Amino acid sequence: MKLKRNTTWLIGAFVAAMAIVLWLMPRPNKHKYSYEENRPWGYSLLTAPFDITVYRDSATVKSMIDSIDRNMIPIFRRDEETPTRVMAAISASHTLSPATRGRLSQIVQGLYRRGITDQTAASAIAAGNLTEVKFNEDNVNRSYPTDDFISQRDAYALIDSLFRNNPERGAIQRLDLARLLMPNVVEDQEATAHYRESLLQPVIAGIGVIQQGERIVDRGDIVTPQLYQVLKSYEATLDKQSDNNRTSRLSIFLGRFLFVSLIFGSLLAYFLYYYPDLLEPRRMGAILLLMVGFFVFSMAMSRTFMSGIYLSPLAMLPVIVLVFFNSRTAFFVYVLEVLLCSVWASFQFEFFVVETIAGTSVIFSLKELSKRSQLLQSALVAFVVYCLGYLAIELMSTGTLTSSTPRLIGYFAISAVLVSFAYILIFIFEKMFGMVSVVTLVELSDINNPVLRKLSTECPGTFQHSMAVSNLASEAAHRIGANVQMVRAGALYHDIGKIDNPAFFTENQHGVNPHDALSPIQSARIVINHIHDGMRRAEKAKLPQAIRNLITQHHGCGKAKYFYTMEQRQHPDEAIDAAPFTYPGPNPQTREASLLMMADAVEAASRSMTDHSDEAIRSLVDRLIDGQVAEGLHNESPLSFKDISEIKQTFIQRLKSMYHARIQYPAEMKKNKSKP
Repeated sequence: MKLKRNTTWLIGAFVAAMAIVLWLMPRPNKHKYSYEENRPWGYSLLTAPFDITVYRDSATVKSMIDSIDRNMIPIFRRDEETPTRVMAAISASHTLSPATRGRLSQIVQGLYRRGITDQTAASAIAAGNLTEVKFNEDNVNRSYPTDDFISQRDAYALIDSLFRNNPERGAIQRLDLARLLMPNVVEDQEATAHYRESLLQPVIAGIGVIQQGERIVDRGDIVTPQLYQVLKSYEATLDKQSDNNRTSRLSIFLGRFLFVSLIFGSLLAYFLYYYPDLLEPRRMGAILLLMVGFFVFSMAMSRTFMSGIYLSPLAMLPVIVLVFFNSRTAFFVYVLEVLLCSVWASFQFEFFVVETIAGTSVIFSLKELSKRSQLLQSALVAFVVYCLGYLAIELMSTGTLTSSTPRLIGYFAISAVLVSFAYILIFIFEKMFGMVSVVTLVELSDINNPVLRKLSTECPGTFQHSMAVSNLASEAAHRIGANVQMVRAGALYHDIGKIDNPAFFTENQHGVNPHDALSPIQSARIVINHIHDGMRRAEKAKLPQAIRNLITQHHGCGKAKYFYTMEQRQHPDEAIDAAPFTYPGPNPQTREASLLMMADAVEAASRSMTDHSDEAIRSLVDRLIDGQVAEGLHNESPLSFKDISEIKQTFIQRLKSMYHARIQYPAEMKKNKSKP
C-alpha cells in the first residue's frame, strides 16, 4: 500500500512539474532570431522579403510620449454665456441700489475679462504647472499666459473684500455670487485630446522603410542600436503576416512536450537506474521543486532584463543537490536544469557552455560541504569561470573582445554572490522536506554537543563504544559509497538511550552486574527500552528524523539474544515467547542503518575476544554479519552482496589494526649502587 501511494505521489509530482514548465515556456515564434545590441549577427545574409516599415523601439516611444504629456499645453475655450447670465442676475436684483449694481457689474465684467477658472486649473496655475494655455482662434491655436486668470473662489473673495464697508454688503451676499460666478475659462477636453493625438502621430508612425530585396544584415555584422530596431520591426511584421494556424500550434506544443518529457524522463531514469532507494516523495519533491523554482526565476529575469537569464544563480543548484545527495546527482540534475532554462537564452550555445562549466567547477570546488566558508570559495570560483567561459566564447565567435558586454560581467558577479547564499536555501529545504545536510551532520558530530557530552559523562563506556562504532562504520561507508557523515553522526547518537540506565549495560559496569538480581525477561525489557529512551531524548534534542531512524533501526527486529538464551536454559521444556526479547524495529531501511547495525554488533563482540588473530577476527565478523543476513534483518535495506563483502573486509582490516600485537618494551636495567 505504501509503495503504491509513493508511486502515485511521484507520478503526480512529475506531471505537475512538467505542466508548470510547459505552461511557462516561451510562446512559439517561428520567426524569432537570437541577437543582442553590439553583438555580431550569427546567421546568414538577411534581406527584406517585402517592404518593411521601421518603428521606434518601445522604450523610445514611451519616453517621447512622456515628454509630450509633460510639456503639452492644453486647449481652453471662453464661455460667453456664463458672464451674460451673471450680469443678468445682477441687473435683476431689486435689493441693490443702482449705484451698487453698476459698480458690482463693472467689477464682475472685469473679472470675466481676466478669466475665471475652475479650482483644478487654478491649482495647476498656482503650482506652476500651467503657465500658459492655448485658445483656438480662427482654427489656429494661440498661446496665452495664465497670469491674469483668477479662480472662482478668489473672484468671490475679491468682490467681498471690495464691498466690506458697503452698507449693502448683506444684499450682495444674498445674491449668492459664490454660486453665480461660474468659470468662463474652461479646458476643451475634446480639442485637447485631438491636439495630443496630432502630437503623438509622428512618434507612433514609422521612421523609415526597408525596400523589398534590400540587405538588412549579414553574418558577422555588429547589431547596432539602429539595426537592432530594424530587426525588431522585421520580426513584428513577420508575426503579423504569419498564419499561426491550429496545426502549427499543435506541432509546436508537441515539440515542447517532447523536450520537457525527455528532460524529466531522464531525471526519473537516472534515479531508477543508479539510486532507486532515493525515489521517495521527500527527496524527489525537493529536486522537482528546485528545478521548477530555478526555471521560474530564470524566466522572470529573462523577461525583466536584457540577458537577464545570467542573473539566475543556477550554480547554486548543484550546491544544494550536492549537500543532500552526491556530486554525481548534483552534476546530472544541474545539466538537465541548464538545458531546461536554455529556452530563455538569446544565445543558447553560449549559455549552455558558460553555465555548465561554472556549475561543474562549483561541484569540484566543494566535493563535500562541511563548512560555510566553502561557499565563499565556490562563489569566487564560479565568478572566475563565468568570466573565462564567456570570454572564450566571445573569442571563438568574433575573434575579438570589442563586442563583449560589461553588463554580463556584472551579471556574473551578482550570480556568483547569490551562490554564497545557498546555505539559506539549504536550511529551508531541511525544514520543508525533513532532509539532513552534510553541514548539519558535521555540527551534530561535534562531541561538545550537549547530548554527547552527557553521554560521555554518565556513560563513559557507551561513549567509547559509540566512538569506536562511528570510526568502524564511517570507514565502511566510505568504502561502499554510502553517506559517511550520516553514519558517523548516527553511530555517535545510536545509544543515547542508555543514559537513563547506564549500569545495566556491560560497557559501563565495574564489577557489579544488576542483571544478576533480575529475571531474563526483566533484563531484556530494560535493555530493549534504550531504543524508546533514545527516541525520547532525540525528540527532546530535536535531532533530525534521519538520526532518529538510525536509533530505532540499529537493532532492527532482532532479539536480545543473551537474555533470550538465558530464558531458554532456565525453561528447557517450555516454548519461549520471543516477543518480550525482540527489539521494536523496524529493520534497517537504508544502507547507512544496515552499516550501523553491523558495526554495532561487531564492535561490541570484539571487546570480549581474547584471541585477536586474523582467523579469529574473520570468524567473528563472518559469523555476526552472516547471522544478521540469515535472520532477514537486512532484507528491507538496499545493501547488495558486494556491499556486504566490502563491509566485512573493511571491518576485518580495521579490527586487525585496532588489536594488533604491540612490541613489549624491555625493563630498564637498574645500576648496582654498592659502595666502592
